[in-house]
Amino acid sequence: MDQGSGKSWLMGRAEAALRQALQAAYWRMRINPDDFLMELRAAHRLPIRSYEGVFSLPPEVLDDVAQQTIRGAMKMAAAEAAGFDLGGAVGIVPDMGVLAVITMRTVQKLSLIYGFEYNTEDEVAELWVAAATAAGADIGKELIERRVLKAFVQRVSSRIATRISAEFAEKFAARALPIASSAVGAVLNWYFVRAWGKRALAHFRQRHFAERERRAAYAEQPRQLPPSSLEQQRQESGTGD
Repeated sequence: MDQGSGKSWLMGRAEAALRQALQAAYWRMRINPDDFLMELRAAHRLPIRSYEGVFSLPPEVLDDVAQQTIRGAMKMAAAEAAGFDLGGAVGIVPDMGVLAVITMRTVQKLSLIYGFEYNTEDEVAELWVAAATAAGADIGKELIERRVLKAFVQRVSSRIATRISAEFAEKFAARALPIASSAVGAVLNWYFVRAWGKRALAHFRQRHFAERERRAAYAEQPRQLPPSSLEQQRQESGTGD
C-alpha cells in the first residue's frame, strides 16, 4: 500500500472514529453542568451560585479560567498521544477518537464558563455550532435546518469529522515510524487542541459580550427583555410557537 492509498484508507477510518467519538462525547460523556459549577466555585473560586452569575464577573476572570481549561486539555491530549503513538500510524485511529472526546468536552466547558448551558434543544444545537466553528467546518444551511436535534447533531458531527480527518491525514507521514512518532504526535495533538480551543473561546466570548450588552440595555426593564439570540433565530427561521 503506497503512501497515497494509505492516507485515503486512514482518512476513512479516522473519519468514522471521529464521528462516533464526537457524538459519544456529548450523549454519553458530556460535562455535567452542576458538577462543573461546583468545580468553578471550588477550584477556581468563582463567587457564583449559578451560571447566571458569570455575567456579573469581570470578563478577564472568565478569560483566565477559560485559558486554564484549554491548557489542561492540551496537556491531556499530548499525554494521550504519547501512549497511543507508540504503535506508529496504526495508533492514529484510537488516538483521534479519544482526542475528539477531549476537544468536545473542552468546548462544553468553555460554553459553561461563559454562561451558556445546554439544557434545551436550541442550546444543544448552538453548542454544536460552536464546535463546528472551532473545528473550521462549514455547516452551511444546517444552521437553519435544525428542527430535529438528533439529525442536526449527526450532520454537524459528520462535517466536523470530515474536516478534521483531512487535517490528520497529514499526520500519517510524520507518525509512520513507531516510538519517534510518539513525540511528534504529542506536539501535534497539543497544537490541535490549542487551535480548536482558541476558536471555541473566541466564539463563546463574543456571545458572552453580546449577552452582556443585551442585559445592560434593558437593565431597568428586566421583565421586558427582548428575545435572546437563540429565540430570534427560531422566529426568523419560522420554528417558533
